[in-house]
Amino acid sequence: MTGRRRRHYRVTGVVQGVGYRPFVYVTATRLGLSGSVSNDSAGVDVEVEGTEVAVRELGRLLVAAAPPLAVVDAVAATDLTPVGGTGFAIVESTGTQSSGVRTLAGPDVATCADCLAELRDPTDRRYRHPFISCTSCGPRFSIIRDLPYDRPATTMADFAMCAGCAGEYADPADRRFHAQPIACHECGPVLTLVRPGHEPVHREDALSVARAMLATGRILAVKGIGGYHLACDARDEQSVAELRRRKRRGDKPFAVMVVDLAAARGLVRADETEAALLTGPRRPVVLLARLPGSTAASVAASVAPRNPDLGVLLAYTPLHVLLLEPGPDVAGPDCLVMTSGNLGGEPIAYLDDDAEVRLAPLVDGWLRHDRPIHVPVDDSVSRVVDGREAPVRRSRGYAPLPVALPASLPVTVPPTLAVGADLKNTCALGQGGYAWLSQHVGDMDDLATLEAFEKSATHLERLTGVRPRQLVADAHPGYRSTGWARRHAAGRPVRQVLHHHAHVAAVMAEHGLDGREQVIGICFDGTGYGADGAVWGGEVLIGDYKGFRRFAHLAYVPLPGGDATVHRPYRMALAHLAAAGIAWEPDLAPVTACPPGELSVLRHQLASGFGAVPTSSMGRLFDAVASLAGVRHVVDYEAEAAIELEGLARGVAPDGPYAFELDGADPITANAAPVVGAVVDDRRQGVPVPVVAARFHAAVADLVRSLASRAGEASALHTVVLGGGVFANALLLSTARGLMEHDGLRVLTAEQVPCNDGGIALGQLLIGAMG
Repeated sequence: MTGRRRRHYRVTGVVQGVGYRPFVYVTATRLGLSGSVSNDSAGVDVEVEGTEVAVRELGRLLVAAAPPLAVVDAVAATDLTPVGGTGFAIVESTGTQSSGVRTLAGPDVATCADCLAELRDPTDRRYRHPFISCTSCGPRFSIIRDLPYDRPATTMADFAMCAGCAGEYADPADRRFHAQPIACHECGPVLTLVRPGHEPVHREDALSVARAMLATGRILAVKGIGGYHLACDARDEQSVAELRRRKRRGDKPFAVMVVDLAAARGLVRADETEAALLTGPRRPVVLLARLPGSTAASVAASVAPRNPDLGVLLAYTPLHVLLLEPGPDVAGPDCLVMTSGNLGGEPIAYLDDDAEVRLAPLVDGWLRHDRPIHVPVDDSVSRVVDGREAPVRRSRGYAPLPVALPASLPVTVPPTLAVGADLKNTCALGQGGYAWLSQHVGDMDDLATLEAFEKSATHLERLTGVRPRQLVADAHPGYRSTGWARRHAAGRPVRQVLHHHAHVAAVMAEHGLDGREQVIGICFDGTGYGADGAVWGGEVLIGDYKGFRRFAHLAYVPLPGGDATVHRPYRMALAHLAAAGIAWEPDLAPVTACPPGELSVLRHQLASGFGAVPTSSMGRLFDAVASLAGVRHVVDYEAEAAIELEGLARGVAPDGPYAFELDGADPITANAAPVVGAVVDDRRQGVPVPVVAARFHAAVADLVRSLASRAGEASALHTVVLGGGVFANALLLSTARGLMEHDGLRVLTAEQVPCNDGGIALGQLLIGAMG
């Protein structure tokens, strides 16, 4: 065996469900190597024999030429004694696990260009096949029951391959070589349309009838990769308004789906970075500025009323494409509302029987198929600010991809489950160098969401092999997520961490900070339990993963009535007026908006302090200013008032911004009373509302800059972390970041996980590990 080398390569990372074994097969064969490649639940094993040059070149290519969807974390090489042999094989997966942590399962991926070409080719055997896929695209996370990722461990297990598909699956030269979701018209899932009072119709007939229904204003439940959507013609005002009424949606925006980038650019402005996000394999809903004029008005007004942006996503499954493109005989809409198949606050429907019952009051029919969904996955939502992605909801296309933890942490992260917050919940598992964030679960308002949370956590444990030895939860004593952690601790420690500390830690973690140096953390949001029992939300913290000190905060004002004030911004406006010593005169918009009886009760609450918890929330200040400006007095969804205020401020010169009053106390208090007074004066003098909105945004950005500067002078720190849901405001984020970077500060923002509560589990995880 002189001159020959035999070597075992152990490959870990996102290497299952991404065509990695076929890639190894083709590469090893091209290099003239013999041996085999296989999966187990912890990664991919490659054993090769050949010339030393070829063996070494394969080791290089395992990383350098990996498939586009693969993320190679590490390649470990072990030399073995040569034994001879010819040929290279993909061998059956062992299912065994050689280490505590399993391989990294891949996310669901949008249909690739090659599959789309076949879908549209009348000569191809998969022409108009609604479930076309290959090793580069299609369902992954939503169909995986267990690892290793082979067909028997997915919901495709019951679909026996026909001879044609089996041949492609076994052919190393075919791009469907070992593509687990492979199927065709003959052997794959079947499309079915179910309508009350009608016999079900199937396949192409189901598609034709569904398109006709959508074209005539009907509302359908459409089963996708990760659950059901509610769909209707986005250009039909009556249909969209009816969907809004049935779903009890209020004014919360709907997302719209179009077939390609050209169609999207007929509705919104999308620069190259935004276009890349829209068309990439993850395919989130992207929040984009509407086109001015009549072109954008062709989308029904009820799609996103009074919203400056439109949420747009491109078709990401073959079924979506077939619904949106002209069919052989039936015309249909070219722009669809696509919203989660549920009522507000409920988990998305993904099981057929449940969807048929739960969605019955909402739809006129169900377009579904018989490929089961194992893991429900909502659409992700994102946007681009200053050329950088700013996630709003991290779910389909992203989950369960891990976030790499800082490599130089002073401790090794033990197996840990962080349960997140009660709004926009996600959980996170961590061990060693990775944190795995779940898909979006939702608001922990009812039993169904708690059950969905538990299933998500359990499945994530199964896929990762992480068995938590500790749990981390929010310090809020009334959070349902925290209660769940206590009930399921089973003797394991439960560490509770403060909400805003976790927000700051999440951004630190995604940027690879190891915590050896402290940061200036500026955290603005709506609600979070504070160390003193107050409702925090306008915080400047100096600290690291182990702890913090409160350097500054927005001055406390009473929060009268808790949730009632969150839903009725006029109440917060009245509280700020009282705190500023401004009389409730009838010419003020929030005074007029408040019913007389409620006004009397509020006056008593604020005078006595009964039922009024102090708050430093910046989110509630945005609500108050929106009401004072006459923009929005009652909201249907979180941050609605702030979103409308931001929309009015965009593109408007502030022309003399307002100013907060800062004292010299420890912690520093930023008093909003001068800002509130200036807003009142401006409105009484007839200053246009957009100018008021722009001046307020400029004042908050200046406040961020001033507090960062003072904190830097006091601590000799130069890194500022921005966290909390208020920084989902693109205008504020861009302005504040620009001001601080001009001052020479390093500014870190959320780019991998949301700045809102959807990313807070990552911060909890790091604080828990360092505690």
